[in-house]
Amino acid sequence: MGQTYRNPVPTVDIIIEITDHNNYNLSGTKIVIIRRKNPPYGWALPGGFVDYGESLENAAIREAKEETSLNVELIKQFHTYSEPGRDPRQHTISTVYIAKAFGIPVGMDDAVEAKLIDRNSIPDDMAFDHGIIIKDYFNNKY
Repeated sequence: MGQTYRNPVPTVDIIIEITDHNNYNLSGTKIVIIRRKNPPYGWALPGGFVDYGESLENAAIREAKEETSLNVELIKQFHTYSEPGRDPRQHTISTVYIAKAFGIPVGMDDAVEAKLIDRNSIPDDMAFDHGIIIKDYFNNKY
């Protein structure tokens, strides 16, 4: 019999920027995080698995809408994270996008809650490697 090949699973994560507008009295840019409904628990960036036949960009827009109720506009691809242990369930490779949106995020689908954070309010209980991703974003903002 032939060799069985295993490949990492593609995922997307989205850093959604919310800037000051009529719905908030914000100082500077905040980003959206969600509290996960399913294991691994904790706070995370919105995101998820790419469906077969779906582009990374469309997956990012879909996941953002499903988990935060926000319609996002992708600004740019930020970075790809591929450390084999980044997801305790399986080896994933995540392409992270930066997007902007207007409105108030609401946790939906796999998210039980959504909130805004800045560089000084990153929760300690971040899932996956999302704490690292968020710190990279704030330290290397494009």
